[in-house]
Amino acid sequence: MEVPATEKSPAPAADPRRWSALLFIGLAQLMIVLDGTVVNIALPTLQRDLGISDGDRQWVVTAYTLAFGSLLLLGGRIADYTGRKRAFLIGLLGFAAASALGGAAGGFEAVLIARALQGAFAALLGPSALSLLAVTFTEPEERAKAFGIWGAITATAGAIGLLAGGALTEYLNWRWCLFISVPIALIAAVGGYALLSESRAPGRARFDIPGVLLVIGGLVAIVYGTSRAESDGWGSARVIGLLAAGAVLLVVFALVESRVPQPLLPLRVIADRTRGGAYLGAGLAFVGMFGAFLFMTYYLQVIKGFSPVKTGLAFLPMTGAVLLSAGGLASRLLPKVPPRALIVPGMLILASSMLWMLGMDTDTPYARGILVAGLLAGFGAGLIMPAAYNYATHGVDPGDAGIASAGVNTAQQIGSSVGTALLNTIAAGTTADYLAAHARQGASPALARHAAMEGFQRAGTWAAGILAVGALIVAVLMNTPRPATAVSGTETAEPVPAHQ
Repeated sequence: MEVPATEKSPAPAADPRRWSALLFIGLAQLMIVLDGTVVNIALPTLQRDLGISDGDRQWVVTAYTLAFGSLLLLGGRIADYTGRKRAFLIGLLGFAAASALGGAAGGFEAVLIARALQGAFAALLGPSALSLLAVTFTEPEERAKAFGIWGAITATAGAIGLLAGGALTEYLNWRWCLFISVPIALIAAVGGYALLSESRAPGRARFDIPGVLLVIGGLVAIVYGTSRAESDGWGSARVIGLLAAGAVLLVVFALVESRVPQPLLPLRVIADRTRGGAYLGAGLAFVGMFGAFLFMTYYLQVIKGFSPVKTGLAFLPMTGAVLLSAGGLASRLLPKVPPRALIVPGMLILASSMLWMLGMDTDTPYARGILVAGLLAGFGAGLIMPAAYNYATHGVDPGDAGIASAGVNTAQQIGSSVGTALLNTIAAGTTADYLAAHARQGASPALARHAAMEGFQRAGTWAAGILAVGALIVAVLMNTPRPATAVSGTETAEPVPAHQ
């Protein structure tokens, strides 16, 4: 006899520890993103202390981004097949050990090894953390709140890193910018071990070795090529060769993945329009956010003469705007509106923060300049990140949650690497052209400040244009309807599968 709809078995009860678990998953994400900016503030001091040349100093940053960006997809698949909780804990403990090694390093080589290890363990930790979040929170309204918190953490961690890096460097020393990750990782590991439930893809783990080699080679070439563009220029043979080689390897990777029985990255994961829009939104959001961090940091320190600590404090309003936007607004709207209704306005608001710099000059007060730009950037990013991370695992099979999570992490890593290199090159070139055009005036601090401001404004205009075009693409591409429909005060089943 057919069971009436009202008598169907209820869904399994949600884990009562899920909100406590979110605290420790979020702490791991905070550590990963924070590490991307906290070391940057300490780099000049680290360089002097260890006697690193100007040509080699970039490797302190590049060693991390190369390992992190190139190993993310492999890390996501390892998490799927070996267990997401296990991968999460291994990633945390490995990251803690690598951070301790870097903080205690006595030379340049030891710092490089430590930074590369940090990136490798972050590539395992990032996808496992996001996929744990995706499989832990499946009810639409709770999922929206959880991803709102996650998005706020992701968007604010960079600014927190600038503040922490300035304070640690100024009052302690650069080593604490690495040591700080050790207690954070250990606390997250203890909490995760106690509260998280294990989940993994069914079946025996089989890894697509050709796919692994191709995607690692392609991503290494692209990330390294963009990092070299800052010093060599985008037109150099080395940069063009690296970017071309990376593109070719990724095209071959896509062809291989369409033919092997158990691909590293099933093409069904990235072919979905909603997930594609989410990846694009996350990647371009990091172009805007890291562009904002780059230009605002240099504006405050070089043009306005702020100390590292004062610069970090100047970013606090941006952090508050992210928390208000992501936690207070986006998390409430996420279960009620289509995702592009959050991502597209967020990208346009983020673009407007870049354009605000066009009205600034070297004498613009903080309240009328950086404060407004920072609030706009924070509010825009806070709308984008919860929706992008939520829909990055939209409709994906639970067994592919790790690789889908790795996809959005890869998008943000490539976005931050390519965006920072591109915008910095534009700013540096414009500054050099301005100085050459005004060479008759003679060198002076005032001329240098005006030249730098010209560079920031030109690069900010490019960033705004990239974000505006991206917003248009997302508006057309991401045609997903709102996740639930209200009927007589209750919500019907959502079009997006519950395990999204």
